[in-house]
Amino acid sequence: MGLFGKMFEKKTCDICGGEIGLLGNRKLDDGNLCKDCAAKLSPWFSDRRSSSVSQIRDQLAWREQNADRVAAFNPTRTLGFGTKVLLDEDAGRFLVATNKQWRNTNPDVLDFSQVTGCDTEIRETKTELHWTDSDGEEHDYEPPRYDIDYDVYLTIHVNLPYYESITFRVNDYRIEHRNSIEYREADRIAQEIRSALCDARAAAREAGAAAVVAPDATAPVAAAAPTATRTCPLCGATTTPDASGRCEYCGGTVGA
Repeated sequence: MGLFGKMFEKKTCDICGGEIGLLGNRKLDDGNLCKDCAAKLSPWFSDRRSSSVSQIRDQLAWREQNADRVAAFNPTRTLGFGTKVLLDEDAGRFLVATNKQWRNTNPDVLDFSQVTGCDTEIRETKTELHWTDSDGEEHDYEPPRYDIDYDVYLTIHVNLPYYESITFRVNDYRIEHRNSIEYREADRIAQEIRSALCDARAAAREAGAAAVVAPDATAPVAAAAPTATRTCPLCGATTTPDASGRCEYCGGTVGA
């Protein structure tokens, strides 16, 4: 079969077994994925082309189970503007909602303990300005002039098999000046989300370390004081080193 014939060869989805339309194929490392199955993947997942069929099956199974976590999710705190971070402090979980009808979109529900850190970033968008003469001709300014907009982004680093971070824009409107009220409010919200998640993660890990159950006991017994959290110099995660002083995520030496 020639190249032209291969382009129009019918393909089958390796997940659901359905026939893939002409423009509906989503290539995997070792197979094919239809657009309907691809739509069920996490919105924060971006490594499809290098993922195997087996890895995609695992993620889709996890996403199906996630629907139960969404149904049981009871927000106790909501942070953010357009994109919101919802916390279920009673269950020790959170989600990032990009839609007001978030229960209908199956957003990933993660445990506080899966957060490894948060970063904020200010991004500038520069648009060069021009002036128009009486004949309608457009000219550059000398020196160049720019219109600069600012966006505040937050990245939540997570310990998950399917992706390592969730990045979204905090502000849902145009910010024209870094000394504006709008800018300060967006930065405040980003820091509030960061503090809430990092504090919740620390509390979840401390609670887990304190609730050690003896093998032959029916009730929890007090555990030794947990090792203090550290920032891993190799992967940057906020981690509680193990007994040998190694990072729980990358295995690098952190210190006790």
